[in-house]
Amino acid sequence: MAQIDESNKFAALGKHQYANLFTYRKSGEAVKTPVWFALSAGKVYVMTSRGSGKVKRIRNNGRVLIGPSDMGGNPRGETIDGVARVLDDPKQEALVKDLLDRKYGLIKAVFDFFATLSGAERDWIEITPA
Repeated sequence: MAQIDESNKFAALGKHQYANLFTYRKSGEAVKTPVWFALSAGKVYVMTSRGSGKVKRIRNNGRVLIGPSDMGGNPRGETIDGVARVLDDPKQEALVKDLLDRKYGLIKAVFDFFATLSGAERDWIEITPA
């Protein structure tokens, strides 16, 4: 029987610009959010607004599903089980910001500019295969 390479579990996301991130309410109900993401070393990284609903749900229950989507959240492939955590190390956060900056380029720079003007702060999420 062939071994599954866990380091490549998220590889199918690589050719996509958006992913649906499913987090779970305390009731067990899934909440779908289309997100920008970056891949590195077999993990998925996501940015979000500080203290957003998805951050609160992840802090309560790290179980997530993630799968490729379009900008509107329409699925573009299979979802994958993962375990998410909110990063709390500024060095890790800087590395993730750099990954996303390189992937999304000018559009993210514009997004960041307006977010900074509005005083928005960010949380950074790391997802590993379940």
